[in-house]
Amino acid sequence: MNNIVKIISWVAGAIGVVAVYFLVRLIVAGDDAVISSPDLQNSIVSPYLTFARIILIIATVLAVGFSIWNMILHPKLLKKSLLTIGALAVVLVIAYMLADDGAVTDMYGNVIKDGEAGSTSKWVSTGIWYTFILFLAGFVLFLLGFVKSLFKA
Repeated sequence: MNNIVKIISWVAGAIGVVAVYFLVRLIVAGDDAVISSPDLQNSIVSPYLTFARIILIIATVLAVGFSIWNMILHPKLLKKSLLTIGALAVVLVIAYMLADDGAVTDMYGNVIKDGEAGSTSKWVSTGIWYTFILFLAGFVLFLLGFVKSLFKA
C-alpha cells in the first residue's frame, strides 16, 4: 500500500510540474498578448486546456471505474447505490412534470432572444425544479437532524 501512495504522489507531482510549466508560459507571454494573438492562444492556451481535459477525463474514468469495482465487490453498496439512483430518477421525473415549457420572457412579458417555448426551456425549468426539490429535501433533513440532536442531549 505504501508503494501505491508513493506512485500517486509522483504522478500528482508530475501533473503539477506540467501545469506550472503551462502557467509560467502564460504569465511570461502576458495577458494582453495572449488575448490579442490567436497564434499565442493556439500555442499556449490550447495545449493547457487539452492537458486539463485529459487529466479530467482520466480522473473521471478512474473515479467511476473504482466506484463500480467497489460496488461489484460489495453487493450491499450496489443495492444502496441503485436505490439512491432510483430515488434521484423519481425526483427528476417529478421535476420534469412540474417544469414549464413556455417561452422565456423578460420582466415586461416580451419573449427574450432564443427564448421560444420548447424542449430546451422545459429542461432548464426541470433543472431549476430538480435543484429546488433537492434543496428542500436537504433542508428538511437538516432540520429533522437538528431537532433530533436537541432532544438527544
